[in-house]
Parts: sequence; C-alpha cells; structure tokens
Amino acid sequence: MEALIKTLAEAWGPPGFEHRVRDLIRAEVEPLADELRVDPLGNLICRVGNGPKRVMLAAHMDEIGLMISHIDRQGFARFAPMGTLFPATLLGARVRFENGVIGSIGVEHQYSKRRELPETGGFYIDIEQDSAGQRQVNVGDPGAFAGEVVWRGERVIGKSLDDRLGCAVLIEALRRVKQSGTPHSVYGVFTVQEEVGSRGAGPAAYGLDPHLGIALDVTSTSDVPHGRSGQVKLGAGPVILARDGGVIAPPKVRDLMIRAAESAGLTYQVQVIEGVATDGREMQIARAGVPTGTLSIP
Repeated sequence: MEALIKTLAEAWGPPGFEHRVRDLIRAEVEPLADELRVDPLGNLICRVGNGPKRVMLAAHMDEIGLMISHIDRQGFARFAPMGTLFPATLLGARVRFENGVIGSIGVEHQYSKRRELPETGGFYIDIEQDSAGQRQVNVGDPGAFAGEVVWRGERVIGKSLDDRLGCAVLIEALRRVKQSGTPHSVYGVFTVQEEVGSRGAGPAAYGLDPHLGIALDVTSTSDVPHGRSGQVKLGAGPVILARDGGVIAPPKVRDLMIRAAESAGLTYQVQVIEGVATDGREMQIARAGVPTGTLSIP
C-alpha cells in the first residue's frame, strides 16, 4: 500500500488533466473489473459484481493545480488557480508542467517585505528559457506542484495526498470486494475535477443511478496549532462525516458506516465541518437523489 500511495501521489494530474493518474489506476483495477470504462468527462468507472443494487464509491484523481494565464515580456508567468490555493503555501513552491519543466513561485517586490501576502494575483512563476532562449510554457498550460512523498512510520507527507490516498483506499476496497464476492454491483469511480467543483462526480452518479453513494476523501485535523475545532486526530481512525459543507449524512447511511466500523473492530471518528465539500455534494443530488455519506482520511 505504501508503494502504491507514493506512486499515485507523485503522479502529475491537475483538474482536467488526470490522464496520467488514470492510467496508473487502470493498471491496478483492470484485473478486478467485471466492467471497466472511461466516461466522456474522463472518470474511470470500475464495476465489481453484477447484483441488482448499485453502490457507488468515489475518490477523485485530480490535485490542486494552476493554469498559465499570462506571460510578461520578461518571461514571468502569471496563473489562475485550479482549486483553492493558500497564499501562505505558495512562495517558493515548485510547479511542474506536463512537459517536465519546473518553475518556482515568487512574489512581486512590493509584497516581499510586508507581513501579509497578496492574493494569487501578486505571485508569478519564474521559468527558465531553454538553451535557444525559447519560452518553455504557454498560456493555457496546466501545472501541478512538485514534491516527493516521504513515509515516517505510519505518517506520510507529500503533495496531492488529497485525494490520491482516497484512490489507493478505493483500489484496495475493490480488491477485497473481488476476493470476498458481493451480491451487489459495486462501482469504484475515480473522478475528475473535484477540486474545481466536483464536476466529474455528478455526471457519473447520474449515469450509474446508484442506490447508495460513499465519497472517499481527506479531512483536516484538530491536533495542530490553530486546528479546526473538534477532536479529529491523526492515528485515531477514519472519519465519518456527519455533516460537511455539501452533505448532511442521512441517519441510515451514517449508522451503516458506524456499524461497519464497529463490526470490523476499527476505531473511528465522527466530524462536523463547514465550508468544505467533497464529491458527495454532487452525488447526492443526481437524478431523484442518492443517499450519500463521506469517509475521510485525517
């Protein structure tokens, strides 16, 4: 599992450009699938089982990224966010483009000595020209953050763990369903463009019309300085979301997840958060509605 997480998390895949990640996942799930396809938006849909009840498990392949919006005369690139970017994490960050070029994010001089950082419009990407003095990126080119995944015991640090961790968990879940068998049709859906509004999950859920939906994602914890209010901690088990900014878990779905954890002897945590949402937001409103819950990794 550690090797799989590292491989997935280090792969390049900003919103709308998840093809490299999808190819890696396809290689993992193809031996398990009773049906495997890619829908028009790029969601990878893997069905295990052939029962009358349809269960949709979703994890998103994309990572937060950016897109070049303007390049000035000096060759410095401005960018538009793809997903939520926090200014405090941008300065000095490295950005990788699909062609392998890496740039470094800087900030305009007038902000360099201020205590507060600007919004993303005050940052730029410094990208070297090639040996012939030619520009190596163009307007419209997508980028993702560069970084190595490192394990320290049971802890992991790295880029795009949101939501490549969820993708790895979903792959393992499909393996176990295949091994144990199921009376249902279990659809593992590896979605696109979650970071820009869950644009892949809604159409996928509409097409599958599931009887139950579970979104697999990550969540922030309370055991850090100025962390979210609550009691969610690293190492204390998966998080069952009672409510987030997009889903209020139906009591039957929440109880189902709690019973499953307790019957397996797993510790778990329950969280209520505001202001953030997952693919579950769009899954629950597909067609006439889908009972939906969210399981998160702290």
